[in-house]
Amino acid sequence: MSGVYHLEITESEDELKALLRCQKTASSKERIQFLYLLKSEQASTIQQAAKLLGRHRVTVQKWAKRYRDGQLAGLLSHKPRVGGKSTLPDWAEAALKKRLEHTDGFESYGAIQQWLATQLGIVAPYKTVHKWVYYRLKASPKVPRPQSDKQDVAQLATYKKTC
Repeated sequence: MSGVYHLEITESEDELKALLRCQKTASSKERIQFLYLLKSEQASTIQQAAKLLGRHRVTVQKWAKRYRDGQLAGLLSHKPRVGGKSTLPDWAEAALKKRLEHTDGFESYGAIQQWLATQLGIVAPYKTVHKWVYYRLKASPKVPRPQSDKQDVAQLATYKKTC
């Protein structure tokens, strides 16, 4: 018969309510809420439960299958999400950080990009270099401000003392 689910929920309504309160992630709450809707008979089919949760029917059917296969532990388990490997090796990152600490620094991110290519042999796009330097190393290119040759050094020192 279409639309009829065959899912035996072993937990009671009270247990599911308690579990619902102690979940920390939204996805875990949704999955427990799915079981609660079926156990409390607020939804008689998986399609109704999906509509109440605002999820696609296939997603909720996958949750039901995971519950059938591994009970609560199977339903609440998540695959660890790992990002891609950094294209900048640790030794290169340390060298770049050390070079950024110098007082003369770099004029621009393009200059950093060139330095990486010539000194370390690492070819990286401008956007990647910007992300490494600005977000990961929390640094920026340092360009000294221009100073006039006609400045009076004594007057400048007096000004600094009075400010």
